[in-house]
Amino acid sequence: MTADQLIQYLTWAVFVAIFVLAVIRAIRQPQRTNISIALFFSVPTLIIAIGVAALFGFVRPGPIPNAISTTLILVMIYLLLRLVDDFSGTPLWLVPGAGILLLLLSVSAFIYAPPRPVLFTVLILSYLLGLLFYITVVFVRASQRAGGVTRRRLVCIAVGCVMLCLLFITSTLGQLFPQHRDWLLTLTDTFSLTAAVSYYLGFTPPRSLRRAWQEPELRAFLSRAAQLPRLPDTASIVHELERGAATSVGAPRASIGLWDAAQQQLHFTVNGELVKRDLDEDSPASQAFRLQQMLFVTDVIKAYPARVQSSHVYEAKAMLAAPITAAERRLGVLTVYSPYTSIFAEDDLALVQLLADQAAVVLESRALIDEAARVQAREEMIRLKDDFLSAAAHDLKTPLTTLIMKAQQLDRRAERNPEAPVDRNGLKMMVQEADRLKRLVLELLDAARAEQTTLLGPRTAVDLVGLARLVGERYQLDHHQYLVNASGPLIGLYDDLRIQQLFENLVENAIKYGPTGGVIRVELTSAQGQAQIKIHDQGIGIPGVDLEHIFDRFYRAGNADDRRYAGMGLGLFICRSIVEQHEGQISVTSQLGQGTTFQVTLPLAVVAEVANA
Repeated sequence: MTADQLIQYLTWAVFVAIFVLAVIRAIRQPQRTNISIALFFSVPTLIIAIGVAALFGFVRPGPIPNAISTTLILVMIYLLLRLVDDFSGTPLWLVPGAGILLLLLSVSAFIYAPPRPVLFTVLILSYLLGLLFYITVVFVRASQRAGGVTRRRLVCIAVGCVMLCLLFITSTLGQLFPQHRDWLLTLTDTFSLTAAVSYYLGFTPPRSLRRAWQEPELRAFLSRAAQLPRLPDTASIVHELERGAATSVGAPRASIGLWDAAQQQLHFTVNGELVKRDLDEDSPASQAFRLQQMLFVTDVIKAYPARVQSSHVYEAKAMLAAPITAAERRLGVLTVYSPYTSIFAEDDLALVQLLADQAAVVLESRALIDEAARVQAREEMIRLKDDFLSAAAHDLKTPLTTLIMKAQQLDRRAERNPEAPVDRNGLKMMVQEADRLKRLVLELLDAARAEQTTLLGPRTAVDLVGLARLVGERYQLDHHQYLVNASGPLIGLYDDLRIQQLFENLVENAIKYGPTGGVIRVELTSAQGQAQIKIHDQGIGIPGVDLEHIFDRFYRAGNADDRRYAGMGLGLFICRSIVEQHEGQISVTSQLGQGTTFQVTLPLAVVAEVANA
């Protein structure tokens, strides 16, 4: 036996084996695609049978066997075109048109006995090579659009088509150049064997190979799954789960419907739209969720006539569905669908259920994270409330106690001696404490307005330099020196009272946290239409760990002893709100024991705005 004969016999054996496997699959799963694949492989098997019969003398060379072989080759290409329609789709006219042309050429093959007219030979080759070129291009483009196992299958089919083209070319060259027939025949058999293996791997891949092709995408999805519960929201998690499921199965799309127990519905988000499915609805998703069973629907339109419109809209001709369940808790359903039945196999059901189980783990983990966040938020709310009550009670108690004690003292004095002169010092103290109490109450009200972003009133033209100097004049600075450095007026459209409150809060902080005195320096400059304000003191400073929280509500630095430095931690919170509601920014830098610098940026007004104000 020569090498050429060995390759030829091996090719025949491979084609026959593939045909047997395709027939077995078509009998077990009588779907259109499986039947088309079995018919496709039956054609080369018949051609091989004719060749074997001729080899043993049962069939003699002649016009009829040649016509039959030619017709079978034409039929094989036509069946391959039908498979293109199953895997990727074709224009509506192409398959019927190719069928009519096939009939005409087949009849002509029996009419024209060899040697056939050149024109007929050209028509045969044009039909074969033209359709093969189109089929190859379609499968290559489809493989570029697909992913996962589907991409690998389509690549194998495209390789098989290329090999088939080369087979026809070398076979034709062998007839035109008989002197080179031997080595051309070897090439023909090699291309034939390669085409057979490629078509087998693409059209009917064995289960083990299909799993191996799915493994990279599945492994990548499972490696990302642990991070999915940390995504910003449930919608992002669902989107990633859908993308991972589609890629792992090799389908163009997947969708997850989350169960809404209150409405007794499954909620899908498809193409940005909310789609609701009732539990008793006649749909694959509802049925899989209702029965808590995996579902493989090869023809959605045929199995669920009510879903004809949605099947066309979402291109869901074939569908795999699996319930998403955590223990006894039903979370939703995972559906993977495609406009082509050939994409899926029965074995994919187990994979989809695995993905659904993984989705259940991810969604349940997210639910636990959300619950922990809610518990933490409640605890934080309780802590803030306790901090507020503690701070408010502590700060309100001091002036109230002073007021009550002084009022009782004046009352007893008046009872003992009604004619005694008025205790002006005592009345002055009561006025001061009442004013302090008023400021605390107003500070609480301002904090509430700051939360609601309703802190500001009408805006007018305000000179920041003049306002900074006015604030300094209002304070009796026994131990501090107050300096204002500015090259000229800085005018902007502000709420006069709130900007004044901003300066007062920052200056009061400088005085309070600098009990030993020092210089309070206020610098005002302008740059690029912005007013730059720096208020620097020589106080105790702020620890570095507290700087990023110093503007938070009720927050006080770790070195601010409540007994020595009274306050509720609202002053800087209100300052930040005033600045930000003026479209400005505020920041702080500090060094322990050396002082603190607050930096405020506010927009300046243009001349026209000031004139209108």
